[in-house]
Amino acid sequence: MEQSIPADVHENVQMNYDALQHIFHNCSDIVFRPLKLMDHSNILLVYIEEMTDSDRLEQIISACMMSHDFTRLTQYTPVFELSKIVAEVLKGCTAIFLDGKPFAYIADLTDFKQRAINEPSNEASIRGPREGFTEDLRTNLSMIRRKISHSTLKFEMHQAGDLTHTDFVVAYIEDQVKPELLQEVRSRLHSFRTNQLLDSGYIEEFIEDKSLSFFPQIQNTERPDTVAASLLAGRVAIIVDGSPNALLLPMTFWSGFQAAEDHYERFLYVSAVRIIRFLLTLVSCLLPSVYVALTTFHPQMIPLALMLSISVSREGIPFPTVIETLLMELMFEGLREAGLRLPKAIGSAVSIVGALVIGEAAVQAGFISAPIVMIVAGTGIASFAFPSYSLALPYRILRFPLLVLGGFLGLYGVAIGIMFVMIHLVTLKSFGVPYLSPVTPIGKKFWKDTLIRMNRKYVSASRKQ
Repeated sequence: MEQSIPADVHENVQMNYDALQHIFHNCSDIVFRPLKLMDHSNILLVYIEEMTDSDRLEQIISACMMSHDFTRLTQYTPVFELSKIVAEVLKGCTAIFLDGKPFAYIADLTDFKQRAINEPSNEASIRGPREGFTEDLRTNLSMIRRKISHSTLKFEMHQAGDLTHTDFVVAYIEDQVKPELLQEVRSRLHSFRTNQLLDSGYIEEFIEDKSLSFFPQIQNTERPDTVAASLLAGRVAIIVDGSPNALLLPMTFWSGFQAAEDHYERFLYVSAVRIIRFLLTLVSCLLPSVYVALTTFHPQMIPLALMLSISVSREGIPFPTVIETLLMELMFEGLREAGLRLPKAIGSAVSIVGALVIGEAAVQAGFISAPIVMIVAGTGIASFAFPSYSLALPYRILRFPLLVLGGFLGLYGVAIGIMFVMIHLVTLKSFGVPYLSPVTPIGKKFWKDTLIRMNRKYVSASRKQ
């Protein structure tokens, strides 16, 4: 017959010791430290050594052995339920049981080994703060609080994961966020049920509007200044313990063209760069399909001299243009992924040298024409213009179906593909906000901070009026 485990703490330390030994069976990281005091009473400390400040713990033990009041050395909370004590110990707290006490003192002596605050590797900024989120929730919240020192900045604490018991915070500014948006976020998080929560990506998949859409409906960032700016704009942030990526919602299509330094550089330069990013987005998504469509079905639209040069370069190529373009695109994406997964010391060298060697060898062997190498290379360079890696993924994926449509139906196929993408974007919403807003439907912020950024002096003056 299995041993019954009491629900509440017993006044006898030995009985509590036996119950916790049964609960933490085969948990080698849990430390049980029984002590005998001078008055012959028993005391038991339960903690995880790697997550506990050893110096503060020894101070408490010394105070207990000298019959001093150890509660003066640290803040504590009396807990009567054994299940809550187990949960606190697993989070890194220390449980202290005393004979004759029907509860345990829970002391926060946590001392996690955490990564230092460094510059985000995926969102590097030329101008602006150089700090990025870490995996520690408290550190991340403190970086946001330091930027917005006001009582209206709220941090709502939640917990998810039946096995992981992961804490996460919903952050917003009370006077800026729309009540219906905040209510929608709370409603979706309330229905969020899972056994495990290890990263913010788990929450993103559960609460986004359309999981089958290529386009992300929730933005993620490693930058505290980006989160602070978004909160000031009335958005909501979700920060998960153990994840250096915060979620920002709602998200629009135009968020992908805005970088962190856009808020620190002069508005004329920022507006010009954003337009260039938008044009490079069209290049990265449409250049291969348009080239294939023109050379295969509409050569009359290409200048005669250029078409003759392309025809000469394609002489002897055994594959149709659409096939060789697909092969080169797949090869380029393979080299890009290999460069990301390899060690940093050799990853960039392998991707660059591999592209040069394979492209040159393929042209000399007569498998691929030289214009295709240039088209694929230009497309790849344009795809690196996105401020965030994750926001570039949908455009990289859509490039392939558009390429197939252009290869089989010409410009008509490309137009059909663009039409379906636009219909999808127009109907897509992120937490009730149209994905293409404020462009369609047009809103007041259209000329303030969407595709261009207006001068803050003029924006402030218009607000005063």
